[in-house]
Amino acid sequence: MKFDWVNAIVENRGFQILARVVLTLPFWGAAIEHGIGFKGWVGAMAHFNLNPPLFFAVFTLLTLAVGTILVVFTNKWVWLGAGALGIFTFLTIFIAHAFWDMKGAEAQNEFHTVLEHMAIIGGLMVMASLAGGASRSNPA
Repeated sequence: MKFDWVNAIVENRGFQILARVVLTLPFWGAAIEHGIGFKGWVGAMAHFNLNPPLFFAVFTLLTLAVGTILVVFTNKWVWLGAGALGIFTFLTIFIAHAFWDMKGAEAQNEFHTVLEHMAIIGGLMVMASLAGGASRSNPA
């Protein structure tokens, strides 16, 4: 076949891990950033009226870290990590990017951020689908 090399690439375990790392970059990057500046992260939770802010800061960091670990380093639990990160990303739209309550350039910028969030959610959905979902019986 003409495109056997494409199949060889996408079926390569190294390529698949790279794809998972790239897809989860915003999440593990945020976990590292907010872990280093944890006090500021707690302040951000308070800014968005998430109470108690310490609980939400810890819960968010755990979601980012554990979700990323499940997507990148497991086969059996990719669906769970992708689902957690997807739900987290969806909720941030309503908490931090409510462009419908804004005007002008601020609304436009937040709208574009929401579109990017939706694209990441789509990528996570594809990742969960390709990994076989909850029915896959591959070992972790």
